[in-house]
Amino acid sequence: MNRRDLFRLPAAMGLAAAIPNIGNARPQQALSNPLQPPAEGSIPVAVLLSDGAVVIDFAGPWEVFQNVSVPGRATEPVFQLYTVAETTAPVKAGGSMTIVPEYTFATAPAPKIIVIPAQGEPTEAMLAWIREAARTADLTMSVCTGAFVLAKTSLLSGKAATTHHSAYAQFVMAFPDIALKRGARFVESGRFASSGGLSSGIDLTLRVVERYFGRAVALNTANTLEYQGQGWLDPASNMVYAKRRKSTAQHPLCPVCEMDVDKATAPSSVYQGRTYYFCMASHQKIFDASPARFLG
Repeated sequence: MNRRDLFRLPAAMGLAAAIPNIGNARPQQALSNPLQPPAEGSIPVAVLLSDGAVVIDFAGPWEVFQNVSVPGRATEPVFQLYTVAETTAPVKAGGSMTIVPEYTFATAPAPKIIVIPAQGEPTEAMLAWIREAARTADLTMSVCTGAFVLAKTSLLSGKAATTHHSAYAQFVMAFPDIALKRGARFVESGRFASSGGLSSGIDLTLRVVERYFGRAVALNTANTLEYQGQGWLDPASNMVYAKRRKSTAQHPLCPVCEMDVDKATAPSSVYQGRTYYFCMASHQKIFDASPARFLG
């Protein structure tokens, strides 16, 4: 028996019998923001890639989507997953993982879900493709600092979003027209959604599964993955990151991203008689261009 057939067993057996009791799972209530699955056929999911894409940001959601089983739909995948990039040239993702995209912006099927992981600076072609594809998509979702890519399309203007906690300050400075939600595991805003850092994308994807097929199917998917995180049941579960940290002489923080820095090795700048330390040279450059923006 192959893995796919094995994972379909819970659906064939009946979800209620197959799903173990999850102690802290919240009781099922009326589903908010439901998404309508098609009467037949798979739901197309485009995973957007470019150099520097963070592996868990796209691989986590990919695993969730590919392991969804819905009773009565055992002969075809529930979600049709594919990768999209500006060209089909190999993409160098995090940790030197190399991926050959299946489609270009010109050839990709129209998606119903768009997944935008953290990655390098987007090109104008990428932003144009997102804008166009999002017009007919059920949901366009970002993971981690993929929120910066989505925000640069202007599609989030006037909406709420979140991102990795280390990028809160930078996001607020870059996109004052977007309401940043600190401490959110994920944020849903109409036909758009964003998650916090890294593993938060798994929770957002389970929530997407729930919106299409209900709590029982999402719980079964989490159980199939042996995933015990419950952030998808509580979007406020990242509150540990909500409080702003304070930089001190003993424990300095990068003023751009609020990450810890080592004074012995960190690049530094002096502004109005005070020395500021940075986690990376690019953040020092951003700070030096307009220090007052980061010292409010």
